[in-house]
Amino acid sequence: MYVGYNTLMTQDEALDLLKLGHNVYLTGPAGSGKTYLLNKYIEYLRKNNVSVGVTASTGIAATHLNGTTIHSWSGIGIKDKLEKQDINDLKNKIYLQIRFSLAKVLIIDEISMLHGHRLDMIDQVCRAFKISSEPFGGLQVVMCGDFFQLPPVARNGEDDSFVYKSSIWNQMNLKVCYLEEQYRQADQGFLQVLNDIRGSSVSHKTLEILMTRYNQEVDGVGSPTKLYTHNTDVDAINNMELAKLNEKPETYSMTSSGEEKLIEIVKKSCLAPEQLILKKKAIVMFVKNNFDKGYVNGTLGEVIGFDKEKYPIVKTLRGKEIIAGPTSWTIEEEGVVKAEISQIPLRLAWAITVHKSQGMSLDAAQIDLSKSFVTGMGYVALSRVRALDGMKLVGINKMALKVNEEVVEVDYDLKKQSGYDKRVVANLPKGQRIKLQKKFLDSVSTKT
Repeated sequence: MYVGYNTLMTQDEALDLLKLGHNVYLTGPAGSGKTYLLNKYIEYLRKNNVSVGVTASTGIAATHLNGTTIHSWSGIGIKDKLEKQDINDLKNKIYLQIRFSLAKVLIIDEISMLHGHRLDMIDQVCRAFKISSEPFGGLQVVMCGDFFQLPPVARNGEDDSFVYKSSIWNQMNLKVCYLEEQYRQADQGFLQVLNDIRGSSVSHKTLEILMTRYNQEVDGVGSPTKLYTHNTDVDAINNMELAKLNEKPETYSMTSSGEEKLIEIVKKSCLAPEQLILKKKAIVMFVKNNFDKGYVNGTLGEVIGFDKEKYPIVKTLRGKEIIAGPTSWTIEEEGVVKAEISQIPLRLAWAITVHKSQGMSLDAAQIDLSKSFVTGMGYVALSRVRALDGMKLVGINKMALKVNEEVVEVDYDLKKQSGYDKRVVANLPKGQRIKLQKKFLDSVSTKT
């Protein structure tokens, strides 16, 4: 059976389905407007006084929704499993009690990077707080992502399965919204390259088109964002660019207190370097959220000077000037801080890793895929760019153009499911659909 565009949804069709209150998996190629649609649904919910948990699998992805990580929102933090005592400890936290008592809808963006077993943990926590045996305690759950993009990062031999292998996935009665529109790439030739990679049908022609950008400068852009696969390459480039600046350096050393083992865990889970060296004109990225000060994890900018306490003053890409004073990362147990580190919440950002670029849209990028080591890596990096002529390709290997073959099969099934769900909604008379949407809204709204 051919799975084609009749199975895919427009944004309006997907939004109609979301408003019915179903648990939904929202998917589609990079640049198909998934995050835009999520923001539209979040706006609709808030306008109608519905409390919504806005989260993503990573800090940078969460910034695109002005949200937080799902690990932080749910309280699971960096845990790999939950014992009964862990659940009891979480249930004693007042802020979590308030959060879960209010929440009616849970959004999780960039779901491809969330481990399957962690989705089960989140379900476990939601059921405990909501005192309900329903999946996620009866919350409407909207998961968004693309399994062709980067998989969960496996550390210390942990299970790196996608969330579709979680125990809860098949219990959620998920509706699938597979978006058809393409907003990021208007360049049809480049779009075909991305579709070839996504469809596991890379040909000699695909490679030919890509290689037209090999070592080709991007017109009108002096220093495009550099994407590399490994932190070591990123660090080397950032240090080299910093050394080129004929400005006085300022050095900031991380401080810590608490239990040594826990301190090491906090250091690994935050993106701030133990020693940060900055100069005026350095390109930087914030690595923590501070909505009051106007920055989030992933905000890019340039150091334009230092204040009287020698703290860096950063001008963001949007023109906002922020004094980046030191901030803290902690591990708490029962309200008691067990470990704490403090550092300026910045890192150098002339170059970033492909992992940290997921979800970004770039006008220009210099991309090195010569050390690609996981399927989906090349697809993510290449699809960050809006057009072929916005890319300078400096390296590529065979792995860069590969996708997970299991995902190709799963994607086929998702498209079929999307077609079925599209028809079900389309066959609802408009009056009945509006009535059902209002019924869901009334059931979750705090408006009296």
